[in-house]
Amino acid sequence: MTNELLHLASHLATTITTVDAPAVADAASSKINLGLQGGLGCLGAALGVGLVGNKAVESVGRNPAAFGKILVMGILGMAFAEAVAFYSLYLGH
Repeated sequence: MTNELLHLASHLATTITTVDAPAVADAASSKINLGLQGGLGCLGAALGVGLVGNKAVESVGRNPAAFGKILVMGILGMAFAEAVAFYSLYLGH
């Protein structure tokens, strides 16, 4: 589900910037569009990190013996979700 949310956020960000890009002539409006792209990308990353953390806590609650494996997978999942935020900020600049 996290991947779908991240994909949706990046798709919305590119749609917003590409639909308005030909009609925008001044720099202020284009900067607003780029800000929206970065903001939506960061929103998707925040949702992804929240979902990973939520599921990791649920998993440890169900099987406390697997804490170490769940921690490693949770940290990896959060790192990949945060990478989306950095990509959106970098590409939105």
